[in-house]
Amino acid sequence: MTHPWIPMTETEKREMLTFLHLQDTTQLYRDVPEDVQLQRPLSLPPALSEAEASRLFRQHAAANLNTLQASCFLGAGAYDHFVPAICDWVTSRGEFLTAYTPYQAEASQGVLTAIFEYQSMIATLCGCAIANASMYDGASACAEALLLAVAHTGRAKVLVSQALHPHYLQTLRTYLAGQSIEVETLPQQKDGRTSMQALQQQISEDVAAVCLAQPNFYGAIETIAPFAQAAHQAGALFVTTAYPIALGLLQPPGEAGADVVVGEGQPLGCHLNWGGPYVGFFAAQQPFLRRLPGRIVGETQDGQGRRGYVLTMQTREQHIRRERATSNICTNETLLTLANAAYLAWMGPQGLRRVAELSLQKAHYTARQLVAAGFHLPYEAPFFNEFVVDLRCPAAPVVEKLAERGILAGVPLSTFDPQRTTQLLIAVTEQRTRSEIDTLVEGLKEVCLQ
Repeated sequence: MTHPWIPMTETEKREMLTFLHLQDTTQLYRDVPEDVQLQRPLSLPPALSEAEASRLFRQHAAANLNTLQASCFLGAGAYDHFVPAICDWVTSRGEFLTAYTPYQAEASQGVLTAIFEYQSMIATLCGCAIANASMYDGASACAEALLLAVAHTGRAKVLVSQALHPHYLQTLRTYLAGQSIEVETLPQQKDGRTSMQALQQQISEDVAAVCLAQPNFYGAIETIAPFAQAAHQAGALFVTTAYPIALGLLQPPGEAGADVVVGEGQPLGCHLNWGGPYVGFFAAQQPFLRRLPGRIVGETQDGQGRRGYVLTMQTREQHIRRERATSNICTNETLLTLANAAYLAWMGPQGLRRVAELSLQKAHYTARQLVAAGFHLPYEAPFFNEFVVDLRCPAAPVVEKLAERGILAGVPLSTFDPQRTTQLLIAVTEQRTRSEIDTLVEGLKEVCLQ
C-alpha cells in the first residue's frame, strides 16, 4: 500500500524509468562512485529512547576533547584563527539566528543592514567596486566566477593554475562540464608559483578567464599583476581566489588587475565547525554588476527620506529573470556573513593587519626551525602562513602518530596527490604559541629523523 505522504507511486516510478530508458532507480545514480553510494538494506542498531540517545552522543563527544585541545597546524583551506566573542554573541541573537531570508525589506532591515556592511567591507578588502551577499563556500564561488567570465566574454575555455586548491579545481570542473566549457591548467614552477611562461603559450582568443589563487594552495605568494595584464590583452577576465587574512598584508587583488575576487570566508570570525558550514565571498569590478550570482543588498530611501536597505539585485532563476538568470544559486550564508562582518568591524584594518603579521611571523619561525632540524622546504617562493615541508619519510603515518600526542601536524599532500607521499602542508596562525611550534618541530624530529 502506498502511503499518502510518499510523493511517487510505483506506477509513477515505472513511467519515469520508461521515459528515461532505465531499468531501475539505481541507474539514476550510476555517476556516483559505488564506494560512496548508500548501501541497502541499512545496518542500523535498534532504536534508542531520547535519554539513551543523549547518553550515546555524549560518549561520542567525549572522544573529541583531545582534538579540541590539540595544537592545530592544519590548513589547506580551513584555518584555526581566533574568533572574538562578539562574533558568537551577534550570531546567537534570536533575530539573526532564526531569520530565514530578507525578501520583505520592511521586516528585515537589521539583516539587510548587516549584509550591506558585509558587502562594503569585502569589496574594500578585495580592492573591488562591489560584492554580493555571499556564496555557499569558496569552491562554489570560484566556479561561479568562471561562469561569469564565460557569460561575459562568450568564450568557452578557462585557464586555471595547477596550484589552485584541488577541491576548488574539482568543483569548477563539475560546474563547467555540463556547459561544455574546457578547463586547461597552468603548471606550477619549481619555486612553487604558477608558470607565467605557460600562460603566454596557452593564452588565446578563445580563453574566457585566467584563474590564480593568492596565496596558492601550496602557500606560495603569486605575482598576479602580470597574469592579469596578459589575460586582459587577450580579452579574457582575470579571477583570483584569495585567503582573506592574507589580504591584511598583501595588495588587494582588485588593485593588481583582478576582475573578480573570490574566496573562503571561514577565517573571518567563523569556527572550523568540523568542516562546515562555510561561506564564500564574491567581489567584482563595476562592469560585472549585473552578472554577479546570488544577491546584492543596496541602500535606498523610503517615502519619508529615511535611509533603508533592500535586495537590489537578484540573479536567481526563480525571480523575474527566469531563463535569463546568470546563476541558479538560491540563497546566501547570512549567518556566517554576519560573523564575517562582526569580525572585520571588530578587528578593523589595523587589527586584521596584526593578525596577518603574527600569522606570517610565526609561520616563518616554524619554517626556520624545521630547516634547522634537518627538514627540507621544496619551494623557494615567498609564503604567507602556509608552506610545504618534505619530511623525507611518509607523511601520513607521521601525522597519525603526532595526533595521538595532541598535535595536528598538518595535511599530508598525498591526500590530494599520491606522488607527494613525503610532503606535509603546514599552516600557522596567530593562535599558535612558540611552545606549540617547538613541540611540533621536536615531534617531527623524533618521529622522522631518529
